Amino acid sequence: MSAVVGLEVKSVLLDSDRMRRAIRRMAGEVVERNSGGRDVVLVGVVTRGVPLAEALAREIEQMEGHSPPLGQLDITLYRDDLSTIAPQPVVKASHVPGSIEDKILVLCDDVLFTGRTVRAALDALMDYGRPRAVELAVLVDRGHRELPIQADFVGERVRTRSSEVVRVAFEQTDGEEIVELLGVPAGGGSDT
Repeated sequence: MSAVVGLEVKSVLLDSDRMRRAIRRMAGEVVERNSGGRDVVLVGVVTRGVPLAEALAREIEQMEGHSPPLGQLDITLYRDDLSTIAPQPVVKASHVPGSIEDKILVLCDDVLFTGRTVRAALDALMDYGRPRAVELAVLVDRGHRELPIQADFVGERVRTRSSEVVRVAFEQTDGEEIVELLGVPAGGGSDT
């Protein structure tokens, strides 16, 4: 995956080893909080929430001997900025396995920023039924919340400027595993 145009890598937040350790820790927290995870359904927000959910499922299977059901959720049509993203937005497939009634849904996403993606995902999930609870797992929490949303399971908390970008790459989607902080090159602007 190439860097975002006009931005440069300021730092590596997580290399592949640290990503795996963070995901393993998060999976352990999911299992501990949910009595072994038998009632857990992992749902990844398209695009990079899906490989996070898959990685958590693999870790839970290694720990507990069972893999939680996996789903994926495209929140495009639930976004509050839909009219500004594209005249004909591309909607990808959503799939939530089986009934979610009385299940604990762990919503998975790569980065928690303003909270608006999570709000849209919660709206989308309600179309599938009424779970017992919804918990949030994010690989990176970068702050700057605009809505009262917080993650239950966090791989890494980082302080960022609103002008910076957190780039998460997974092997399945990007051919590498890394989390980088991107920003405007030195002398290229200010964050006032």
